[in-house]
Amino acid sequence: MCGNNMSAPLPAIVPAARKATAAVIFLHGLGDTGHGWAEAFAGIRIPHVKYICPHAPTMPVSLNMRMSMPSWFDIYGLSPDADEDESGIKRASENIKALIDQEVKNGIPSHRILLGGFSQGGALSLYTALTTQQKLAGVVALSCWLPLRKSFPQDMHVLQCHGDADPLVPFVFGSETAEKMKSLINPANITFKSYRGLPHSACPEEMVDIKKFIEKQLPPISD
Repeated sequence: MCGNNMSAPLPAIVPAARKATAAVIFLHGLGDTGHGWAEAFAGIRIPHVKYICPHAPTMPVSLNMRMSMPSWFDIYGLSPDADEDESGIKRASENIKALIDQEVKNGIPSHRILLGGFSQGGALSLYTALTTQQKLAGVVALSCWLPLRKSFPQDMHVLQCHGDADPLVPFVFGSETAEKMKSLINPANITFKSYRGLPHSACPEEMVDIKKFIEKQLPPISD
């Protein structure tokens, strides 16, 4: 299970069209579920790749007046200097790492697993990828930020995408995250793409860029 408790349902899964030799684990944003992203990936599916879109558990969220909603961890604010739910972030990250470990046990090596997410899910995917002991294929980070900013031991390929009209997670937050990432890992491995006029959402052009990144990081294995 993913999330901060055992209340979250099983992930939405888009199975590989043939034998799965790679996997994408993608985390949705605050208040959402994995179903919409599973549908999005079904539209750009790559035959040998399995797509796993877990659902966050429901919990009160401080940012939204303690209303209960699907959330990977609590959010106190969306400014770079806001307090952070350190224990919740770390707990959620451990659950995502357990999901990665499960796929490894299923026969997909970690270097053939790509982690990603949108907004809060993107933040969790960045943090998890930079703290896991597993070597991953890369990260797709959409309209998000890097939580618990400090030194990270991992190096990997990162595709970060952000709309320049995002009213919720400001574009400058995304661009500053990209610059921070360049100080943590090899700058040549970081790609930051902006999308003119895009609010806090995804767009077809972005999904094409994601597909190209997945194809590059998770190529087919020749028989």
